[in-house]
Amino acid sequence: MNLTPDLLKTFVAAAQTQNFTQAAQKVSLTQSAVSHQIRKLETELGKPLFERVPHGVTLTRHGKSLLKYANQLIRLHDEAIATFSESHIKGQITLGTTEEYATLYFPRILKRFAEKYPLVQVNLHCDRSDSLRKMLKQGKLELCLRNTATIGTDAVFLRKEALVWVGAHDAEPERESPLPLAMFNEECINRQWAIEALEKNSIRYRIAYSSPSISGIVAAVQSGLAIAPIGASTFTPNLRVISSDKLPVLPSANICLYHPPYDKSSIQSNLIKHIINEFSDLNLLPPQNL
Repeated sequence: MNLTPDLLKTFVAAAQTQNFTQAAQKVSLTQSAVSHQIRKLETELGKPLFERVPHGVTLTRHGKSLLKYANQLIRLHDEAIATFSESHIKGQITLGTTEEYATLYFPRILKRFAEKYPLVQVNLHCDRSDSLRKMLKQGKLELCLRNTATIGTDAVFLRKEALVWVGAHDAEPERESPLPLAMFNEECINRQWAIEALEKNSIRYRIAYSSPSISGIVAAVQSGLAIAPIGASTFTPNLRVISSDKLPVLPSANICLYHPPYDKSSIQSNLIKHIINEFSDLNLLPPQNL
């Protein structure tokens, strides 16, 4: 049995995207090559790892077991290489991300990156997804992590982010008409999708609170005077998820890492690989029963 890093990385990409075509883009292979590698891995293990579902694949019981080990093996492989080749790298890089992802993901990501590259300075800039994209195009950022409806050619897909309606535990503003909303400022994908879903279902609404910050949105929701659409990964127990029988189901966004062309031996390349590996360790599926 031979579980090579390339096979395992293809498997993790397929598990993360739940789609062989998207996995192929992630690991720079063709869709048929991904299918071939997964079949080879299943033959090596003598167990089915995926089963077909509408619009993609899902992990079997054996696939879920392998995923835990695959992430550990890939990390050990990459850390072993980094130990002998990368600790001497010096320089700085500017990375952009949204406020909620800076809080949710980057304490761990930056800590582990600093352990591998102690001489690299990372400048972290927080802003809205649309502003980050503009800053990247202007050369003010070297990388940015953001939500997007579609995956651009200059992006690496990391995971899906379900969008959910939330309210306070001690109030039900979703019963009001027009529906009071706490929303991000203009040009936010959450705001756009929420309004489109409400209008499609002929639900009257009003913008009761607006903020460029997730903390401002959450504060408005906790007051009990409005509801809001937020990413499922940013959900906290002091909020209440509003069920789909009361409000329309919202789409899922793609969390992507955007970057311009880069040198494969650059700091940028190392940080890209590091972030991809870190996201491989995250819970891949959105919360089902919050």
